[in-house]
Amino acid sequence: MNDTKGRAPGTPEPPDGGEPPRGGILMGRPFGVPVYVTPSWFLVAALITWLFGSRLADVLPELGAARYLLAFSFAVAFYGSVLVHELAHTLVGLRYKLGVRRIQLQFLGGVSEIEKEADRPWREFWLALVGPLLSLVLAGAFWAGFKAVEPATVPGVLLAGLMISNLVVAAFNLLPGLPLDGGRMLRAVVWAATGDPMKGTVAAVWTGRALAVAVVLGLPIIGAAQNAERSTGEAMLDGVLAAILGFIIWQGAGNSLRNARLKQILPGLKVRDLARRSVEVTADTPLGEALRRAHEAQAGAVVVVDGRGEPTALVKESAVANVPEHRRPWVAVSAVARDLEPGHTIPVDLAGEQILDTLRRAPASEYLVVRGDGSVYGVLSLADLERRLTAALLGRAPGRPTG
Repeated sequence: MNDTKGRAPGTPEPPDGGEPPRGGILMGRPFGVPVYVTPSWFLVAALITWLFGSRLADVLPELGAARYLLAFSFAVAFYGSVLVHELAHTLVGLRYKLGVRRIQLQFLGGVSEIEKEADRPWREFWLALVGPLLSLVLAGAFWAGFKAVEPATVPGVLLAGLMISNLVVAAFNLLPGLPLDGGRMLRAVVWAATGDPMKGTVAAVWTGRALAVAVVLGLPIIGAAQNAERSTGEAMLDGVLAAILGFIIWQGAGNSLRNARLKQILPGLKVRDLARRSVEVTADTPLGEALRRAHEAQAGAVVVVDGRGEPTALVKESAVANVPEHRRPWVAVSAVARDLEPGHTIPVDLAGEQILDTLRRAPASEYLVVRGDGSVYGVLSLADLERRLTAALLGRAPGRPTG
């Protein structure tokens, strides 16, 4: 599965947090792309070890407790196959210069975080197809290895498990609903037929939502039909796994739709329209006085300048809110300001994806906006940008920044 989780593509990292979240334990950087294993992987690895190890008691009873070591080895090898699947997406993404932020191995699979959308439907189709295709190739390779050994042996059982699991991964990801690879393929086909990527996204999103409902209702029924003698615990486990999987698919489909809408919105975003008017004060100015001047000027931001009038810091809105009103006349603005760092000064003519790319490189809560001659135009608040994006995604009319 290749998908962008969490933030929409290009959305800036959370401010004031230093480096962005790593996403788990760093395992390496193949082709320069970091690969992380999330804590949820250990949960699913333990579950696979328990379930697979329990089944091995019937196939290889002579192993005894060592069967759980074999089961854990299978879990690791299976996720190695998932990594190969994700690396296939990564290589194609790099080939098309779409950028890959990272790969995560997590609960129920892996995610390749592709930074940009493909610009042509056939590229989208190939980017999605290559992962399941490589899973099928791996299944074939494990099948060939299985035919070369005795079935009722440790290598035979391990190879058979890997063959079946890769077939399941390929088949599941080819289902035609977002956020699965098959959904991206469906999106590409509808995009190519209509010339409108948004129509392709909507079709694949609703197919994905229907698939999520089918998973929640259908998997427990299939499990019961295959094994009528299941225990109550096994039936409950099937139901829980089906609910989790259905939730992940439903949420991923919704995220895909929001990301597509964001792509439509971005071209109309301009720093010039988003920036707040600002007033300039020196560092020793009382906060209460600075806020009074801002109110009189109908400004929504305060810029701290030195003796020569050069901007040195920005007053943080969140810090101001934490100062009680009766204390503001006795607190200097320097106490609630953040020094301007490299990347926190941006040009007024930024627009579209340039805004998000610039902010992502230097996360902050406020940015100084300057004209071409270096003079101060105003201040861009990340909160204003987030509100504008949220309002647009929800179809509401956005309000203008204060001042």
